[in-house]
Order: sequence, then structure tokens, then C-alpha cells
Amino acid sequence: MGMEYVYAALLLHKAGKKVDEASLGKVLEAAGAKADVAMSKAVVASLDGVDFDKAIKEAAVQQVAVAAAPAASGAEKKEAKPEAKKEDEKKSAEEAAAGLSALFG
Repeated sequence: MGMEYVYAALLLHKAGKKVDEASLGKVLEAAGAKADVAMSKAVVASLDGVDFDKAIKEAAVQQVAVAAAPAASGAEKKEAKPEAKKEDEKKSAEEAAAGLSALFG
């Protein structure tokens, strides 16, 4: 599903308008995009029965949880890390890359 269709559906919902093929097409065309009738129908069908407000709220909670997880793990690593010696500060590029990949891996 093209993200522009999702954005158009969200915009229509926020404006209190019905999310249907015609409305999606108008929003996309107003934004300078060419609306595909088949894609519009597919989007409308997939969004049938979706509680937009609930979905938006759940997505926001998930984003906050994902954003907080790396910050928390970084804070834990700082607390557990003893004060570095001068020779430890001269890590090779490979060691630094390995450390970064462990944080995001």
C-alpha cells in the first residue's frame, strides 16, 4: 500500500470526512499525485472497520517505547562502565565499529 494513500486517509479522517475512493483520489490529485483507482479501492477495503483514533494512539505508544529502549540501554551501559583509562581511549576503528554494532544489533 502506498504511503501517500495512508496519509490521504489520515488527512480525511482528521478533517472528519469519509474515507472513500473518490475522496482519496481528490486528496492525492490536490497533492499533485496521480490517483490509481484500484489502489484507492484496495486502501478503502483494507481500512474498513479500522478505528483510526485507536490505531494512531497505539502507533504513538509503540514509537515512544521504541525510542526509549535505546536510550535506556545506553544509560545502563554508562552506569556499568568503569572509568576508562587513557590507553582504553585509543581504541582502534574496528573495536569502535564492533561496539556500535552491538548497540544496534
